[in-house]
Amino acid sequence: VNGRVLPATLHDVRLIADVQLPGLAQEVRIEGESRIPEVQGRVRRVYLEPNNPSAFPPSLQAILTADLLIVGPGSLYTSLLPNLLVPDLLAALRVSKALKIYVVNIATQRGETSGYQVSDHISVLEEHLGQGLFDVVVCNNWHEIALPRGVEWVKIDPAARRYPIYPANLVDEEQPWRHDSVKLAQALMDLLYERTGPLAE
Repeated sequence: VNGRVLPATLHDVRLIADVQLPGLAQEVRIEGESRIPEVQGRVRRVYLEPNNPSAFPPSLQAILTADLLIVGPGSLYTSLLPNLLVPDLLAALRVSKALKIYVVNIATQRGETSGYQVSDHISVLEEHLGQGLFDVVVCNNWHEIALPRGVEWVKIDPAARRYPIYPANLVDEEQPWRHDSVKLAQALMDLLYERTGPLAE
């Protein structure tokens, strides 16, 4: 696959997070993508300032003409959500007729998703973006290798079963906290073929 990297917006925006600190009821405001994971607390909400930047038109066109739209894998609060919080881009994602897939991370990320299971990831997306955005959720279901200290498997929990789940072994055995790109690509293509049949070469 050959591709291009397109920005969500050309506007100068800042990512802001409301974070609840351990043992405290109040939340603190943290500004900046790199600073958010460094705070020892639980992210409650992220948002952009200004909150209504216009989307980059070629990005909208790419979304509206795509056969397959994939969100993830990546840092939930500081990589995936910031792009989807651009209103026009989210609107284009919603109206697109493409197959829309969310790829859940293999493992938790310190400072962002410690203790999260599959349903927690999806719930965060729904809280920020609304329900019904994705047709299917792709999740790893193989957990036979030890992970580094402080990192946990993101597992398919009972609450996740209310979503359309596609489970598969997606682990890179050399770096088990990451997806194996070949396994993930095969899973995504299988889902697309299931919906459309093989694309013409």
